[in-house]
Amino acid sequence: MKRFIAVLTAVTLLACLSACGKKTDPQNTGADGKGSVYFLNFKPEIADIYKEIAQKYKEEKGVDVKVVTAASNTYETTLKSEIAKANAPTIFQINGPVGYEAWKNYCLDLKDTKLYSYLTDKDLAVKNEDGVFGIPYVVEGYGIIYNNAIMEKYFALPDKAVNISKAEEINNFATLKQVVEDMTKHKSQLGIDGVFAATSMGTGEQWRWTTHLASVPMYYEMKEQSDSSTIVTALNAKTVDFTYADKFKNIFDLYTNNSTTDKGLLSGKSVENSMAEFALGKAAMVQNGNWAWEQIAEVNGNKVKSEDVKYMPIYTGIDGEEKQGLCIGTENYLSINKNASEADQKASIAFLEWLFSSETGKKYVTERLDFIAPFNTFGEDERPDDPLAREILSWMERDADTLEWTFNSFPSQQFKDDFSNAMLEYVQGTKDWAHVKKTVTDSWKSERS
Repeated sequence: MKRFIAVLTAVTLLACLSACGKKTDPQNTGADGKGSVYFLNFKPEIADIYKEIAQKYKEEKGVDVKVVTAASNTYETTLKSEIAKANAPTIFQINGPVGYEAWKNYCLDLKDTKLYSYLTDKDLAVKNEDGVFGIPYVVEGYGIIYNNAIMEKYFALPDKAVNISKAEEINNFATLKQVVEDMTKHKSQLGIDGVFAATSMGTGEQWRWTTHLASVPMYYEMKEQSDSSTIVTALNAKTVDFTYADKFKNIFDLYTNNSTTDKGLLSGKSVENSMAEFALGKAAMVQNGNWAWEQIAEVNGNKVKSEDVKYMPIYTGIDGEEKQGLCIGTENYLSINKNASEADQKASIAFLEWLFSSETGKKYVTERLDFIAPFNTFGEDERPDDPLAREILSWMERDADTLEWTFNSFPSQQFKDDFSNAMLEYVQGTKDWAHVKKTVTDSWKSERS
């Protein structure tokens, strides 16, 4: 939960900042003319690792790499201070499309770099018109996690109601609904308490629905309004129609109607409860992100084998969803200071390309930094052991439409609290779905007015 609060806080801060367009003096290049690198790091917890990487690069390439790390929650203010200096950072980080709007006067176009060509999903890059100004270097994703061992057991049933033979053939809501409802009818044969793990509705535990799940219909609504990033469009939206509220209801009802837990008991359920049910084989499916693997694996009595843990997109019934992929995003994008000297720009780009393509660099990325790096330079044996991380990478390489994390631009925590309360009332039967839709549109308008 802290991760998502931090993302929203960063987005709000970036929207308020206006980075001046004043150019700095050209950077001083190294004495040998090779240029030098100044990397302003965002994450204090990996500062020492980056310093090791800098030393290793100096040994291999003979180029100086200066690493400065901003204190926790001070990156924007530190960058604003450092970027105005004569020897400003040559590599810095932006928080996606919103961050680009704040720092576009400093972002070099990277479309012709090898670094950009390495991306497995180029739609993840921060773009403006025909330029590329931010390269994601670590990603996360979420969708519907399923236990393929249980799914195979279902598809082997002689009296199953569907004419498909494996979970990979599910590519829309209609098929998912048919499979799930038939699995519910056969849950005793499958040895499960419900198809979906508990829909956590306890206080502070509803974020999977009011951020992740709600992001899907909002992505499509924002996409219809503008060709630009759905995150930026949502950030600038004073009002929303919640156009696809009925599609949101489709999947949410499917979760709660085919759950391990009765609706009346969901207000006492946490995400931890939900993940434990999945880990113990009591449920075949659960919605969550790749960060959930550690939680699954550490449950006492865990019955789910890593090779059986798979992902499918969150289908809701929206037209064309057969081409939909997972919801994949990040708050971590690398940019090059376009006001640095040409030598320093080239040196900085070369350093990043080395980090994400050389044997030495990639080993640091996977074994020390623990990144899911979205680059095609990483072979199968150089990917994380985490099965959900591997699933994210696999989906990024498919011909599928990745959904942006539009929830990053939801108005406020108050908006999400209002949303959560309305959904709980709906689940408990005290309010109808029209109340949920009205709450979303009214609260959004109130927070943005």
